[in-house]
Amino acid sequence: MKQPKNADKAPKKSHMFVRRLLAFLVTMALVLGALAAVVYRDKLNLDAFRRWLSYRSIQTSQSGLTEPFTHGGGDRLDMACLESGYLFASTAGAHFYSSGGVELGSQVTHMEKPVLATSSRYGVVYDAGGHSLFQFSGKHEPFVYSPEGSNGILSARANNSGWLTVTGLHDHYRGGVTVFNASHEPVITLNYSSAFVIDAILSPDCRTVAVVTISQTDGTFQSTLHFYSTNATEPFRTVELNGFTVLDMDFDSSGLWLLGESSLITLTAKGQDQMEYAFDPAFLKGYTLDGDGFAALLLGKHRAGSARDVVTIGHDGQVIARQELNGQVLSMTAAGRYLALLSGQELNIYTSDLTGYSTLTDTHNARHAALHNDGSVLLADSQEAWLYIPD
Repeated sequence: MKQPKNADKAPKKSHMFVRRLLAFLVTMALVLGALAAVVYRDKLNLDAFRRWLSYRSIQTSQSGLTEPFTHGGGDRLDMACLESGYLFASTAGAHFYSSGGVELGSQVTHMEKPVLATSSRYGVVYDAGGHSLFQFSGKHEPFVYSPEGSNGILSARANNSGWLTVTGLHDHYRGGVTVFNASHEPVITLNYSSAFVIDAILSPDCRTVAVVTISQTDGTFQSTLHFYSTNATEPFRTVELNGFTVLDMDFDSSGLWLLGESSLITLTAKGQDQMEYAFDPAFLKGYTLDGDGFAALLLGKHRAGSARDVVTIGHDGQVIARQELNGQVLSMTAAGRYLALLSGQELNIYTSDLTGYSTLTDTHNARHAALHNDGSVLLADSQEAWLYIPD
């Protein structure tokens, strides 16, 4: 018996419909799962899962501490957690260690004024006013840079792409900035003859460099912020900061952060929408600009004495949270959505709204702390370092 022409097409259409329906349901499940992961991030504790993946082979005590390892030591010690390990800087030079405490690289040299500047992937150690600079990433030997002639290094910063800005004294000028790409090739050099260069920093996308200069007019010092494209030597935007003195700066996905003696200024990546949080008449006792979308300030009521409050500020210049301190803070560090305060008695980890995340009551007399963006904290004294991994 002859079959109708379309008799065998109905099952194929049915199967195709089922496959499309299943694909749609799987896609919706993935979208809803991702949305739930964002909305319920705190409850799901995704960072705890990240820590388990990263440190599952490392033995810890009941309190979450790993075995200590010996670091390079030295005066004026500073340290940071990178994605690939731990970077230490001191007057004895720079030392880089794996997450297990194995030394991966070092530059042993005397530094008068060691400075450590990091992103989450790259770290730069340099001697302020000197001629030694080392950039670490953990993937290869550190990049070693020394300016020509008598030129000294004033500041240096690296972003997550490995691009580097070096601010220093340039012959015949009052200062200059050189930008290096990830291959350590100079991309742009900016020289200034009528103003002194204070600092410079790159945007995360490597397209913009922000430069702070200071000049004197009628006996008054004036600060100016210049925005350049990394392929041009003329600024596309200039912002007058007047008497604002820039103590530190940061450039993240939210835009630019400028810390002064009495206030915190934020701008977009193009130098627009300037916001300011004034903490005067309080006095600045400590700070960190390393949080993801927030800054943290330690403020005191008097010029002398210790800090009284910790305050977190958003990029809109508004207070996220404020909390009174119970004791003296030895070290404050931020990374990702976390902030950690180390005192002589304990270590407290908070989220950016100062909600308690974890507390370590026995720090083994640590005097230094550095946060990883997964919420773990590197602790150290003058000779040893160890990791605290929250539950």
